[in-house]
Amino acid sequence: MTRLHTAPVADATGSAAQLFAAIKASAGMVPQAYIDIGSNSPAALEAALHLDAALRRGTLPAQDAEIVKLVVSEINRCDYCLAAHTLLGKKTGLTAARILAIRHGLDTGDARIDALAAFVRQLAGSSGTLPAHALAAIQAAGYSDAQIVDIVLAMTAISLTNLFNRVNDTAIDFPPAD
Repeated sequence: MTRLHTAPVADATGSAAQLFAAIKASAGMVPQAYIDIGSNSPAALEAALHLDAALRRGTLPAQDAEIVKLVVSEINRCDYCLAAHTLLGKKTGLTAARILAIRHGLDTGDARIDALAAFVRQLAGSSGTLPAHALAAIQAAGYSDAQIVDIVLAMTAISLTNLFNRVNDTAIDFPPAD
């Protein structure tokens, strides 16, 4: 049961209606998290969509963006985003076993994926200036400075929805994550 106001998509007006129509045209549906965000703040929904659009135009491959979102969602214990990004991660070619390994900080058998997940886990789970060795490790795994900035962008984008869903207790409309 959601905690914040939610209006049916059919009742939306103004910018919320326009955003919902664009999402439905693009994805074939309006995910519940977007309905709940847009029902309360079309500006917040627009910002979330712009962050994701910028990420798609950036230097980070879609699979890497999903890895980032899975790690951050696991750290934040956002069941909604874990379900959504497990599905989206599979669409980028990640297997169920690899997704579980990524989420739980286990060896995936791919050094580049493991370096990305470790970097995100360290950055999301710490405060202050990131240790130089953590930056050196992600760079040694082949990530460019531009990609590192896009990793931070992906972390920012997923943090918005993670935090919202934790406050709202958003109903999950995707297959649940393992």
